[in-house]
Amino acid sequence: MSILSNKRITLGVTGSIAAYKAADLASKLTQAGAQVDVILTGAAEKFVTPLTFQSVTGRRAYIDNDLWGNEAHVLHVGLGHAADVLVIAPCTANTIARLAHGQADNLLAVTALAMRSPLLIAPAMESGMYAHPATQENIEILKKRGATFVGPAEGHLASGLAGVGRMVETAEIIGHIRLLLGRNGPLAGKRIVVTAGGTQEPLDPVRVLTNRSSGKQGYALAQAALDMGAQVTLITAPTALTPPGGTRLVRVETAKQMLEAVLKESAESDALIMAAAVADFRPRNMAKDKIKKASGIPQIELEATEDILKTVAGKGSQAPASSSVEMKRPRLVVGFAAESRDLLENAAHKLESKGLDFIAANDISANNAGFAVDTNRVTLLFADGHKETLPLMSKTEVAEVILGWISKLLE
Repeated sequence: MSILSNKRITLGVTGSIAAYKAADLASKLTQAGAQVDVILTGAAEKFVTPLTFQSVTGRRAYIDNDLWGNEAHVLHVGLGHAADVLVIAPCTANTIARLAHGQADNLLAVTALAMRSPLLIAPAMESGMYAHPATQENIEILKKRGATFVGPAEGHLASGLAGVGRMVETAEIIGHIRLLLGRNGPLAGKRIVVTAGGTQEPLDPVRVLTNRSSGKQGYALAQAALDMGAQVTLITAPTALTPPGGTRLVRVETAKQMLEAVLKESAESDALIMAAAVADFRPRNMAKDKIKKASGIPQIELEATEDILKTVAGKGSQAPASSSVEMKRPRLVVGFAAESRDLLENAAHKLESKGLDFIAANDISANNAGFAVDTNRVTLLFADGHKETLPLMSKTEVAEVILGWISKLLE
């Protein structure tokens, strides 16, 4: 299940034009299974209404007048103590100052004082206000108390100017909420390296040899590891996906670049998950200029690429001579076998020949599994001989099962 499922999130919305983005944030959190209680400041009501948030969350939205109603003596305590995280998005310079100096003059501020769970702030203001020494000092005060700040981003501002002050997008905020919720998870303190996407081997300055991998399964694995509290490095070949918030991102293109990155990043890691679709072959020689059709059909000689898994798992002869990284095997090495025939036989051979702890085998010939779709049908084969066949699942669910096994094996 999503780490957001059944979590109580209190969302504070303050008086910024970016308040309209908070409605999208509340909606997305609710769709992910969270219970979202919204508190609007008086200034926020000038931009959006409580009805907007009630419509997308299915729950009552609170305003300052509620502080003086029949629930006044317990409302802020109830909202504060029940929440798993307090998110203030957008957060103005005024509210940052209130929080830094412990003011309790509106419902949001007094709820923040009663809160015992993590605080996440997404600032939104004009760039000069953000850069002002008073604002920066207030931010530092809150950071020292443990508050997490996300953004602001650089871009076009409501003032018509450009600069740092835009509230970051919904996906980035949700990524950081997930980090806070998972920070004490079963993989807390563990370092996980995940590879994703399909490598690209250049034929000429324009063309590449590549494969159909979308990177979806690898990115889902990175997110699942983050949700369980791990420190995650994502080594990714080119994809159209947005990396999960909180990952340490390493971008590569070729199999050789991926090998170098994997050797470097996994040397001190607890687990390596090789979900990337690494090219088996590359052109022996890359053409200096674009190959022209008028020159006739080219004769392209291929050569084998580096075997990353075998090298890292310790069954390769040695690291490439060009590598300056010392080979060191992670505690666990997990592979993937994307096969179009003889699925279990080929996966079992790969498991043994490359010295893996376990391998996820998936049949890419199925139209609802493998490349470019959101679901997968996987069989897990383990070095001790047992196997687990999973039903058709979303790639997110497959990732959660795999990380569950990694957590058990690391224990």
